[in-house]
Amino acid sequence: MSIVFQKTKGLTDAVTHYCPGCTHGIVHRLVGEVLEELGVLGTAVGVAPVGCSVMAYNYFSCDMVQAPHGRAPAVATGLKRALPDNVVFTYQGDGDLAAIGTAETVHAATRGENITIIFINNAIYGMTGGQMAPTTLPGQVTQTTPYGRDVNYSGYPVRVCEMLSTLDGVAYAERVSVNNVKNVNAAKAAIKKGFENQINKKGFSIIEVLSTCSTNWGMSPTAAMKWLEDNMMPYYPLGVYKDKSKEEA
Repeated sequence: MSIVFQKTKGLTDAVTHYCPGCTHGIVHRLVGEVLEELGVLGTAVGVAPVGCSVMAYNYFSCDMVQAPHGRAPAVATGLKRALPDNVVFTYQGDGDLAAIGTAETVHAATRGENITIIFINNAIYGMTGGQMAPTTLPGQVTQTTPYGRDVNYSGYPVRVCEMLSTLDGVAYAERVSVNNVKNVNAAKAAIKKGFENQINKKGFSIIEVLSTCSTNWGMSPTAAMKWLEDNMMPYYPLGVYKDKSKEEA
């Protein structure tokens, strides 16, 4: 009997702690598959953040380092400069990357650090109970915006790919989603390109993944996927925001 599908060697056998319906597991699998397919599991170093994926070091079958909250790009910079032949990546949520870690992210990007960032955008603080995040949509209800995010009081959401694509040091910035099979396949291709860019010494790459948080959104997993499609995708359009390889072609 031929094998149609099997678990990637890029992931350990540990049972994840994520809530039912959470899409972190899908993105973990895609990252693990890409690392395995590129043959870099033995030389890859991942940087775990603070947030829902704080225990990512238990799940990926490669060396992992735990970074303080928001500091993953700075830690990754040190790792890559000390180990230039290794593949270094961060796996971060929106609270970690786009709030407390904004400075580290922007300056690693503008320096063109040759690292790959996997950025999970679920528009909310997941681990700490569902507070408003930098990516929370206008009008979105959270624990700290019970009447919906008021842009006159809290400002507007941060569009990370659009912002970083203006920086000269960024080689590649793409926003993807994992809400259906087509988009999952596109997300894997983007993640693979982000790692290939690093292997080919292209510079800083970021792949933003629109994801769900059914627990803190207060929805079923099915309803959360529909909410992502109806609300997040129009505000955060999918697509390539910067690709230096095409600009230089």
